[in-house]
Amino acid sequence: MFMTWAGCRVRTQLAVAGLMLGALITAAPAVSASTLGRHAAARASGPVAGTANGPVRGLANGAVDEFLGIPYAAPPVAALRWQPPQPAASWSGVRAATQFAPHCPQPAGPFGQVSTSENCLFLNVFTPSHRQAGSHFPVMVWIHGGALVSGESNDYDPTQMVADGVTVVTINYRLGALGFLAHPALADANGQSGDYGLMDQQAALRWVQRNIASFGGNPHNVTIFGESAGGLSTLSQVASPQARGLLDRAIVESGSYSLTQASLSSAEAAGEAFATKAGCASQTAACLRSLPVSAILADQDAAGYTPNINSEVLPETLGTAFATGNFNRVPIINGTNRDEWRLFVALSELEGNPVTASNYQSMISATLGVPAAVAAVIAAKYPLTAFPSPSVALGAVGTDAIFACPALTIDQSVSHFVPTFAYEFNDENAPELFLPPVSFPYGGRLPEAALCTAAAASGRHEGVLDELCQARIPLLVRHPVLAVLQQPHPEDAVADTTRTPDRDRLHEHAQLRVLDRPGGRLTMPCGHRLR
Repeated sequence: MFMTWAGCRVRTQLAVAGLMLGALITAAPAVSASTLGRHAAARASGPVAGTANGPVRGLANGAVDEFLGIPYAAPPVAALRWQPPQPAASWSGVRAATQFAPHCPQPAGPFGQVSTSENCLFLNVFTPSHRQAGSHFPVMVWIHGGALVSGESNDYDPTQMVADGVTVVTINYRLGALGFLAHPALADANGQSGDYGLMDQQAALRWVQRNIASFGGNPHNVTIFGESAGGLSTLSQVASPQARGLLDRAIVESGSYSLTQASLSSAEAAGEAFATKAGCASQTAACLRSLPVSAILADQDAAGYTPNINSEVLPETLGTAFATGNFNRVPIINGTNRDEWRLFVALSELEGNPVTASNYQSMISATLGVPAAVAAVIAAKYPLTAFPSPSVALGAVGTDAIFACPALTIDQSVSHFVPTFAYEFNDENAPELFLPPVSFPYGGRLPEAALCTAAAASGRHEGVLDELCQARIPLLVRHPVLAVLQQPHPEDAVADTTRTPDRDRLHEHAQLRVLDRPGGRLTMPCGHRLR
């Protein structure tokens, strides 16, 4: 149940991230009215930008030019299924980039749109329409969440943050078994298999390096960011030697839930079990590549996937890479919600499986995958008498074990090597409009216009950057974080949250620590429920 819940992602607008991520923005070039006028006629039929594969014509949408459905790799079909992504074919003439392309295969569900199209390796570029030749807008590449089994690039509308001077790229990447199956028959010449979805993300980042300047973006100022499984993907790219030079900053929202990846042998054993279940008892690549997409979706692990150890893509676990400093040394924002797991407890209740005093320990066991004896010890540390309800108690257990403590482990590790910014959002009464009420408060994620410099966005997600845009904590966001990240060299900046006049609200709403330079120390307690 954990991975299904931990991978849950609901729709949001990337405009939400605009304010906090604006910290990464350098000043946008000024554009005169005459320049805008000269470009108006050219944009009337759609803006055109060049790529290494040929020019594309997008859509003019006010202050934002949109280029949708651009292929960044060849369709991973037939012999290319379960292969590293291959270069996209070039085209003659100007290619229309005016509508979203198919997203990657996934079953129907509340957190993704059903698809069976393997021709799905497309990305979208949203860039300010007032760009000029030589514009160098900061680039942000969004990696969607969804337990690595669902999600798509076109759920997200980044127009508000783009209008503030950012070039945003959203991507599709292979999901589920098609993206993360490891199997001996699929091994490359070095004996490695799995992590194809991570390779897709890297192919998209290489596309950005080659092409984003044509859209006004700066290939030397690229931030990758994502929530839930997108956050885990972001961490994986920070740890991957194959992503070296492809990113300059990283932002992780609720993505620290898996620091220990399966070994290649373990992942390949699971792959062989999948092959047998799917009808390929022969365990051959030919059989696997001949399977219908529908059969793969039906037999893959519905609970979700995580990357596996792979000497080429992910040579060691995330925990080890961050503890030893063996990762791409870029500034990192990493954080979670104070009551992260309450959302998943709420989902369980809505499914007819509420937490009660009688099943509390068994629910701990099921949530964390621990034996009854261990669950009893945990229950004693989180006694029902300390919480208003069993549901809230289980939410505390899940939050600490699955999100908060792993996130803090990462923060403490990477802060020895890179500028590290840690946050924990804390507002159980944030409005929730996506799911119906349950027997306890579990908070929502509805940003407000006062801080996000945009109309209130509809939709919420498991990540936190939207929550940090709430009007109740403007100084928390604007002072300690933005003031640091707006520096050309974050490692040279110093921010002391104790100096903010809003310190009380900092502790009330969003326990936040800004580690001002490598070697700093994070002191936020891990077992924060019993503070």
